[in-house]
Order: sequence, then structure tokens, then C-alpha cells
Amino acid sequence: MRVSIVLTLVFMGVLAAGLGTSTALAAPAASSAIKSQMNAQGCFACHAVNMKIVGPAYGWVAYRFAHQKGAVLKLAKKIIAGGAGEWNAWTGGIAMPAHPDLSLAQAEAMARWILAQKPIAPPSPG
Repeated sequence: MRVSIVLTLVFMGVLAAGLGTSTALAAPAASSAIKSQMNAQGCFACHAVNMKIVGPAYGWVAYRFAHQKGAVLKLAKKIIAGGAGEWNAWTGGIAMPAHPDLSLAQAEAMARWILAQKPIAPPSPG
């Protein structure tokens, strides 16, 4: 059901853009739906936008992946597969759990939301 809602909201935004209508109304609704889905997956238990909790801040992720070709797909696959590695210096090697129940489209929507956050340079690990 949530997938249908998210996809419908995303479609509405694309449709509005295609018709020359402002997406200002569709974008917050889509963002809210994505954040709700991320909350349901437990993402905010380990991540915050501006600071490290267990995993890196979403702003840090946006900074690291800014302007990287294929960043949405790479991050979406990481969301689905989970694991550790890129952020070990900040997380002490604590792995992100896998989210195999997410579709690639759902994970890509989450990745786009993460990458849309204000980029914040990560502090020195330590």
C-alpha cells in the first residue's frame, strides 16, 4: 500500500511538471511520504539529517555523493543490501542492516531524498 502511495505521489509530481504546473504542492507530499516510509524502515533510529547517531548524517552522505554519477543507484543498492565499509572510521564498523523488502524504486526514492539534503562535510573521524 505504501509503495502505491509513494509511486502515485511521485507520478503526480512528474505529471504536474509535464503539464507546466508547479510541483511545489506535489514535492512536499512526496517528501513526507518518503520520510514516513524511511521511518517505518527504522532509518531515523540510526541516521539524522545533521548529525551522526549510529550511522552517518544524511547531510554527510549528500556531501560525499554530491555530483557523483550514478549516486542514486549506488546508494539505493546499499540501502537494500546493507553492510559496512565507507563510514567505518565514523561508525566503528557498525553495519547498516539490509532492507531486502524494499524495491529498487523505493530505495531510489529514499536515496534521492537523502541526496537532496544540504551537504555537510563530515568532521574528522575520531
